[in-house]
Amino acid sequence: MKTIEVDEELYRYIASHTQHIGESASDILRRMLKFTAGQRAPAATAVVPTAAPAPAMVASVPQENEASKPAPRPHDRVRAVRELLLSDEYAEQKKAVNRFMLILSTLYGLDPDAFAEATASLQGRTRVYFAGDEHTLLQHGTHTKPKHVPGTPYWVITNTNTGRKCSMVEHIMLAMQFPQELTDKVCGTI
Repeated sequence: MKTIEVDEELYRYIASHTQHIGESASDILRRMLKFTAGQRAPAATAVVPTAAPAPAMVASVPQENEASKPAPRPHDRVRAVRELLLSDEYAEQKKAVNRFMLILSTLYGLDPDAFAEATASLQGRTRVYFAGDEHTLLQHGTHTKPKHVPGTPYWVITNTNTGRKCSMVEHIMLAMQFPQELTDKVCGTI
C-alpha cells in the first residue's frame, strides 16, 4: 500500500463520492477511474518539476481575501460534516480528543466567522475553553492541556471528559445553525 498526499479540496471531492460507510479512498478512486484490480496502468511519463515562480510573479497574482469568498451554503456545510464522519481520516482516530480536534478544524474551515462567534462565549465556571494562544488557557486552569486546533488560530483545552467535549461541539454547531439531528450524530461519534 502506498500513501499519497492530496489537497483538502480534492480529498473532499473524493469523499463526496462515497457510496457506503467504510468505503476506502482506493475503492472510490478505482470506481471513479473505472480501474480494476490487475489492470495495467499506462506507462508513466517523466514528471519534470517546475521552478517556483519568481517573487514578482507571485506579487502580481491577485489574492482572494476572506471577505470576497462566498459563505458556504447550509446544504454544503451539512454535506461537508457528513463527509467528515464517513472519511477514513475520521474513522482512523482512536482517541476522543483526536476526533474532537478534527471536528473543530472542520467547523472552523466551513465558516471561520460563525466559529469565532460560537466560541467567544463558550467557557466554564472557572475555565476558558477557547483562546488565541496557549498562555490564556493556562492562566484559567493549570491542568487544561491546551492544544492548537489544526488549521485555525485557536487553542482549546483538552483535559475535559468526553461529555464536556460533546457539549462544546454541540454549542458550536447549534450556534452555527447546524441541524440538531446532525449535531447529535457528530456528538455521538466523539
